[in-house]
Amino acid sequence: MDFSTQYLGLKLKNPLVPSASPLSRDADMVKKLEDAGASAIVMWSLFEEQLQFEARELNHFLLHGVESYVEAQSYFPDLKEYNLGPDEYLEHIRKLKDTVDIPVIASLNGVSTGGWIDYAKKMQDAGADAIELNVYYIPTDSKLKAADVEKIYVDVLKAVKSAVRIPVAAKLSPYFSSPANMAKKLDETGANALVLFNRFYQPDIDIEKLEVVPSLLLTTPHEMRLPLRWIAILYGQVKADLAATTGIYSADDVLKMLMAGANVTMLCSALLRHGPDRIKEILSDMAAWMEEHEYSSVKMMQGSMSQKSCPEPAAFERANYMKTLQSYT
Repeated sequence: MDFSTQYLGLKLKNPLVPSASPLSRDADMVKKLEDAGASAIVMWSLFEEQLQFEARELNHFLLHGVESYVEAQSYFPDLKEYNLGPDEYLEHIRKLKDTVDIPVIASLNGVSTGGWIDYAKKMQDAGADAIELNVYYIPTDSKLKAADVEKIYVDVLKAVKSAVRIPVAAKLSPYFSSPANMAKKLDETGANALVLFNRFYQPDIDIEKLEVVPSLLLTTPHEMRLPLRWIAILYGQVKADLAATTGIYSADDVLKMLMAGANVTMLCSALLRHGPDRIKEILSDMAAWMEEHEYSSVKMMQGSMSQKSCPEPAAFERANYMKTLQSYT
């Protein structure tokens, strides 16, 4: 049974990749994920704000008291106590590369083309096999046009691509007015892969304390239908590889995503809920299904249920919409 697939120019042993999550912070846990069958690992995201904070802090310590007497050595920061979060991220890349044999994909989360572009180079130099760009941006300014929002994504990708030699994936939101056109723009800008989709975490309101509170809920299997639909639409329309994420829990979910056209499927909530061995269970169930249905490889099924061969995809979607509404009894 051949589970191998291509993603970001890398040959992976199977299509199961743990996505960015707290699990990647522990090298021992990443090793357990590899032993369970993970074919690559996406590290937790390093935020643009972390890099900005570090730069501001360093600037403060270096400039504070510069007009005092020259012997005042204590004005310089004690680097042992200094917040080295971003540097620790780089060190963790090196540690993971020494610990596991699977590809390590670094993750950058931001909205500008500032200093974090230089950090992409540092991730590459630290040994990252690829970079996943997670542009998390909610346009709250009513004067901001859709084209301006799209340009932010394109500019960030273009800047990072020009700064590094390793492959770059762009993680997309589903909330563009034309997701297919946005995917095409990123593809033409040079994205080696598109990750569908990023989740926008929505806060809640505490009506007693009268404050906004974070509310992080793990995904449910039902949520995989959104990336399933768009991967089926985009397969064959873009050159970039397609990664499916959100709501993937079982072998059935993985098989559906592959048939829609995904190169890889990314797991997070399933691993947080069930642990690393969930990967082993999914691979076992996939093997059983593929043997029963006479599939000798993942490649045989990839894109087989996409809209690539559909002469009028928009009409198909409209017909499916009406059929779904009429199916309720």
